[in-house]
Amino acid sequence: MATTNDVGGNWPASEKVMNDTSSEEGGVRKEAAPTETEGQEASINYHSLEWWQAGIVMFAETVSLGILSLPAVVATLGLAPGIVLIVVMGMMSTYSGLVMGEFHEQYPHVESFGDALEVVGNSIGCGPLFQQIFGWAQTIFQIFVMGSHLLTFTICLNTLSNSSTCTIVWAVVGLAVFWLLNIPRTLKFASYYSWASFLSVFTAVMVTMIDVGIEKPIGTTVFDVSRQIPFTSAFLAVTNIAVAFSGHSCFFGVMAEFREPRDWPKALWMLQICDTTLYLVASVVIYIYAGPDVPSPALSAAGSGKVRKAIWGIAIPTIVLAGVIYGHVAAKYIFVRIFNNTRHLAKRTKTGLLAWLGITAVVWTIAFVIAESIPVFSNLLGLVAALFASWFSYGIPGGLWLWMNHGNYFSSKKRICMFVANVVLMIVAVTICSLGLWSSGEAIAKDKGNTPWSCKSNAAP
Repeated sequence: MATTNDVGGNWPASEKVMNDTSSEEGGVRKEAAPTETEGQEASINYHSLEWWQAGIVMFAETVSLGILSLPAVVATLGLAPGIVLIVVMGMMSTYSGLVMGEFHEQYPHVESFGDALEVVGNSIGCGPLFQQIFGWAQTIFQIFVMGSHLLTFTICLNTLSNSSTCTIVWAVVGLAVFWLLNIPRTLKFASYYSWASFLSVFTAVMVTMIDVGIEKPIGTTVFDVSRQIPFTSAFLAVTNIAVAFSGHSCFFGVMAEFREPRDWPKALWMLQICDTTLYLVASVVIYIYAGPDVPSPALSAAGSGKVRKAIWGIAIPTIVLAGVIYGHVAAKYIFVRIFNNTRHLAKRTKTGLLAWLGITAVVWTIAFVIAESIPVFSNLLGLVAALFASWFSYGIPGGLWLWMNHGNYFSSKKRICMFVANVVLMIVAVTICSLGLWSSGEAIAKDKGNTPWSCKSNAAP
């Protein structure tokens, strides 16, 4: 007996977990977070997202950092390779997101990559081990991304204040702001302020494109269709594109809060069409008019100091709110691990509130340490992509498809094509991880422009 799905087909009944929102982990029953209708005690509804709200949330957490690095990526690689890589990696990330949706449809209790790999691991007796390894790897990745947002926040405030205060002080201010906005315990709240994030990043990018088109502040309008550059620089640029499509670490967490989980493809297509289009337009236009020395983050490309400040001011909501979404997903994983099967998970108890405040404070403190230790924006993004985004956006989804369809790889021409596509996803992940680590490590070692834990301004000159 088999169950068929749109992306990847048939799951043998012997390998299929029953769709009953619960699984066994190390002898302890693990249950999905209850809704308000699942008992008189429940007071927190974790299943309230409409698909369009989820699309806005994912757009907010995906686009903010990615779009800020892409103009510099195109400047590094050249126009043609940059465009091709953005489109190809966007297509691959869309397909891997669909695979994740099909996996969640079959195993609806899954709320993280730890849960997903636990399902896989149970088939070989390693479920609890896989849960620990991949669940915490996902959380560590999200904390690194939180650090990237905190670093961008310091660049923003240094730009707005003419670097009037020590950069570490601005980082502490950011730490407090991010933590306060992470107090709500569901993504329903994030869907409301994600609209502000969407409008913020869209407006900031549009103003940047208009300004560089008028002022041509850096270089000339001469651009390179392709370039010959050192391998390290080239591959670091590739890893920055991977970060632009690295929202997958939050996908299972977002799916878990859907009101109707089968609407996942709508939200995913909404995200991928919007972000890929905006990436292409913004990166190409800003590169053509700003020249080969376009900075990263790209919001500093504006020629006028006053306009640059206005752009960074407009961008504050997306810098902050996208980081808050990553903070929510990371903190929720830890919270569920601690309070699973207790009333604190569903009820608004004093213990639950204090624990949530403590967990969010700890993860943001760790993000603060990362931001101050790797103070160069593009280098930090490259390291994050190599270590984590390569696997969460490409490699692990490819592996999930191969596991789900074991024994049916060559049953039809369509299945053969899907088999090849998912093997390619895994090869891409291995390549980005291995070569990306080497490239980003070398870049961090050679970069002398910014000193870790320094008061020196990190704003563009």
